[in-house]
Amino acid sequence: MTPRLAADLRPDDDDSDDAGSGAMGFLDHLEELRKRLIRSCIAIGVGMAVGWFYIDRVANFVLDQIVRTLPPGSELIYTNPSEGFSFWFTLAFIAGLLLAAPVVMYQVWGFIAPGLYSHEKKFVVPFVLLTTLGTIAGALFSNYALFPGMMKFFASMSGPRLRMLPSINETFDHYVRMMIVMVAMFQLPTLVFFLAKFRLVTARFLWRNLKYAILIIFIVAALLTTSPDPYNQTMFALPMIGLYLISIVIAWLVGPKNDADNELLWRSTKLGLAIAAAHLQWADAGRKRPRLAYPKR
Repeated sequence: MTPRLAADLRPDDDDSDDAGSGAMGFLDHLEELRKRLIRSCIAIGVGMAVGWFYIDRVANFVLDQIVRTLPPGSELIYTNPSEGFSFWFTLAFIAGLLLAAPVVMYQVWGFIAPGLYSHEKKFVVPFVLLTTLGTIAGALFSNYALFPGMMKFFASMSGPRLRMLPSINETFDHYVRMMIVMVAMFQLPTLVFFLAKFRLVTARFLWRNLKYAILIIFIVAALLTTSPDPYNQTMFALPMIGLYLISIVIAWLVGPKNDADNELLWRSTKLGLAIAAAHLQWADAGRKRPRLAYPKR
């Protein structure tokens, strides 16, 4: 470690005093965690109550995206009497979680804040704002882009002898799974923002590991996608790659900059856009392949 880097990493006296005065024992951490969890659950419960009041509008918002992609004559069904209640309850829970996202993220920050220095605690507003926006953006992307694309692929298998009659329980499980994945992935820029702000990662580091990140992203997309179709896998991977490139820009903006970093950012942006365009063209070509024709008697 160089003397300059050591000096940068050495905390100020005020910060050391703040960290020492805020030291907590193991039981204190458990008590703090319990308090934050209770507050988060109360916020989610209030959000569920509000969501249940508008449950018909929320259901129409979700079901419209599902029914729109079904083949003509198909409709959602359920064979287990409890599936209907499970759908409404899960829908209210998702609505409550989205409405309570700012409160929940504030409780997360409140739990980790005692371990931060005084100059780091001032980022509470950016943390709550960015994580909330990431949650909403991930849910909207899954609802309008990712999930309809998956359903259209499954619906293309329907024909005169093979009719698609999807169950609401299994279909909604796919919907919830994709939404959770996208909400988690849309937190990547926020994570990189704080890591770069605390000088734990740099744009140069993210750029040098871009090829490994793309490989990992496609492996994760292959594991998470519900079909072997390359179109759906690419639909999973493209937003992740785009978020990674955005994270590189964010790391460059909030981290230390020099001329080499500027050139690095420009090259990474061009290469990332080229890779994304190539994969999108490849996926679109795979989606336009001819459909299976059934012989007529």
